[in-house]
Amino acid sequence: MKLILTQTVDHVGIPGDIVEVKDGYGRNYLLPRGFAIAWSKGAEKQIAGIKRARDAREIRSEQHAAEIRAQLEELKVSLPARAGESGRLFGAVTPADVALAVKKAGGPAIDKRSVEIAKPIKTLGKHTVGIKLTAGVVAHIELDVAAA
Repeated sequence: MKLILTQTVDHVGIPGDIVEVKDGYGRNYLLPRGFAIAWSKGAEKQIAGIKRARDAREIRSEQHAAEIRAQLEELKVSLPARAGESGRLFGAVTPADVALAVKKAGGPAIDKRSVEIAKPIKTLGKHTVGIKLTAGVVAHIELDVAAA
């Protein structure tokens, strides 16, 4: 079965790749979970859009990763969250919340899967969050969780 990947799949490929997989794997796993779309000539046009988006987000080198890390570490990121009177949040801060807050603070668009929260953030105040840019480069930003 010939498919076009829309998300990264371990040992198969990255978004935009045209892959040949066994029928059962494609039909029962990749397609229902939205990891791939069926290949067709019309879908080839979608590949170009997926690859352009991937190239825009992709870190090209260690030097580029270091530049992005410096840019991220200079940001003052604040995240409004609902909290009780004791300063405890109603829920926890998620990686998606952090990625959105970084973008709103004027930083680059980052993938929520690259956000590393060491322990769950469930209180107001300042917290340190890691953002994995490459295997060897991690940016540590200070996140200020404030009452909304």
